[in-house]
Amino acid sequence: MTDFLFWFRTGLDHIADFSGYDHILFLIALCSGYGLHQWRVLFVLITGFTLGHSLTLALSAWHIFSFPTAWTELFIALTIFITCIYNLRHANENRIYPSAIHYILSAGFGLIHGMGFSTLLKSMLGETSNILMPLFAFNVGIETGQILIVAAILIISLLLPIVLRISKLQWNQYLSAAVSGIALLLILERIGDL
Repeated sequence: MTDFLFWFRTGLDHIADFSGYDHILFLIALCSGYGLHQWRVLFVLITGFTLGHSLTLALSAWHIFSFPTAWTELFIALTIFITCIYNLRHANENRIYPSAIHYILSAGFGLIHGMGFSTLLKSMLGETSNILMPLFAFNVGIETGQILIVAAILIISLLLPIVLRISKLQWNQYLSAAVSGIALLLILERIGDL
């Protein structure tokens, strides 16, 4: 296996690892309220998140910026909770074009999640001086995983309301409420770890 494939697979496994389900929860919260037909809008939101976490992932991997892991994990849980509360507060609004604050939050929250992604990458790189290729491949792996997760969320959000015989609005409210409850438990747990 080439080095690129190794780091690509490491990034893909990291985002899809259910033991680190907080990143998946954030993607669920971010996608809530959007349908498959709104994939372009969601693509812009996800791109903002990607740009944010790519920046801090790179800065952290190059040891330009770092933040204590316990605080990073707490802030990741907070991003999930805030996104869910935003969804619930704005559930009745037409999301054909989200507000600028939604884009800003997505990119800003990406900065925080990048610090979480960097923990694994830095531990695996050790003192390696040539990190450009591993950093790029790891990030491409994360992005590939994100695309697959978002596609699955959109398909489930299309089909499950039909099966459950509930409206799309109700589905989004239930989903955001459930994810916010999990995020609140994560927040309390991570406050205890400080």
